Amino acid sequence: MMKMETDKIMDDSNSNSQYTSMILYDPARKKEPSPTFQSEKETCLTYFLKWNEADQVEYVELLLSRMCHYQHGHIDAFLKPMLQRDFISLLPKKGLDHIAENILSYLDADSLKAAELVCKEWLRVISEGMLWKKLIERKVRTDSLWRGLAERRGWIQYLFKPRPGTTHRQHSFYRALFPKIMNDIESIENNWRHGRHMLRRINCRSENSKGVYCLQYDDNKIVSGLRDNTIKIWDRSELKCVKTLTGHTGSVLCLQYDDKVIISGSSDSTVRVWDVNSGEMVNTLIHHCEAVLHLRFNNGMMVTCSKDRSIAVWDMTSPSEITLRRVLVGHRAAVNVVDFDEKYIVSASGDRTIKVWNTSTSEFLRTLNGHKRGIACLQYRDRLVVSGSSDNSIRLWDIECGACLRVLEGHEELVRCIRFDSKRIVSGAYDGKIKVWDLVAALDPRAQTSSLCLKTLVEHTGRVFRLQFDEFQIVSSSHDDTILIWDFLNYTPPESNSNRSPSPSLMEH
Repeated sequence: MMKMETDKIMDDSNSNSQYTSMILYDPARKKEPSPTFQSEKETCLTYFLKWNEADQVEYVELLLSRMCHYQHGHIDAFLKPMLQRDFISLLPKKGLDHIAENILSYLDADSLKAAELVCKEWLRVISEGMLWKKLIERKVRTDSLWRGLAERRGWIQYLFKPRPGTTHRQHSFYRALFPKIMNDIESIENNWRHGRHMLRRINCRSENSKGVYCLQYDDNKIVSGLRDNTIKIWDRSELKCVKTLTGHTGSVLCLQYDDKVIISGSSDSTVRVWDVNSGEMVNTLIHHCEAVLHLRFNNGMMVTCSKDRSIAVWDMTSPSEITLRRVLVGHRAAVNVVDFDEKYIVSASGDRTIKVWNTSTSEFLRTLNGHKRGIACLQYRDRLVVSGSSDNSIRLWDIECGACLRVLEGHEELVRCIRFDSKRIVSGAYDGKIKVWDLVAALDPRAQTSSLCLKTLVEHTGRVFRLQFDEFQIVSSSHDDTILIWDFLNYTPPESNSNRSPSPSLMEH
């Protein structure tokens, strides 16, 4: 029979003695210390205090090595509060307030809120360090939604460096401002999800042929390309036409502008360059032999595509010096849309295909197949391509492997325009409807198809030709000769018990 010994510990580098612990430690059985223990304890402490720190540590290690598991647990519970340090409270006492502030400035809103409740010293550091103000500033610097809200609501004036002759508000102002911003953001998201908006309308009043084929906007203006061969620039605040650019001899089918130029493409087969401030035409590019259907430019490069089935890549040295670099051929029908970044050029055509080209070398890379009819619109960003087709569907693609990730169905006619950001896809179609889709859910293969369309917006009375959107609004144009501004930020619920119409206010110009 083998005899099993428990809790036998043998280890001492300084002697050959063996120590055996046969009694388990139980705090509940603790008795009053004996007089012998009291006297011997004092003797041990006297010796202990005479030793240097290294000797004291070695002695304690020897004691711990001879204790049982339960004793270790008791020692651990005794040491834990002794080892904890409120470093935030200790730093200011050493004149290091700035370090305490810097540490807490990395907290998110929930953690900062919890930190305020730790103690008065933490609350003082947060308050004097203006950490709620710094948190808001960090959000505004890194998030376009916060930046847009700051500018539209006006509280950006209280952030960053104060204007000459002014001072910052007190900490309490920023502490109260943060939850108001969060409520504002939640309200905007709910308005998007439920289609609640304030609608403003621009009636373009074209004299001959009616229809607004393309547009782009910023905070101050909307630039639109019309079927009547003109480009009209509208003031955002008053929704009035402030400038009309003439020169094209066919419908203006596509345009893009930056802070220097407006570049437009037309059914007259030309690409024209205009000074964005004066409206003067500064260049005309004649290359395509049929209508220029779409164009994009960025960082000194422009790509145009045409009904003639070709894609042209241009080098832009200046508005007056734009030279043809390369012509890409491969599509078997009109090329309706192009997009590009520093890695890929992406084109879509009436031949039902999307083609991917190398931006720097113009080498053809791959074809994305899946649509059953011609493709009318497309946007490309990062790895994602979203396309709309005359098969009434929208497809999401991974550009690297060419896989179709999702098919969205719901439009009843050709999907003419499509845009997406990090949260949603917005599409417009010849059925006159604009649909808002949940992009995050669409990219999740587990999401049910029925849950992907968040809302359908119906106001246009004709085909939707073009749209653009940001976190706060959609701006769309149509064959009905109107531009609609769907404002999800400034929606005001109808007052109860009033005679007001429940529909959002409508302004016509």
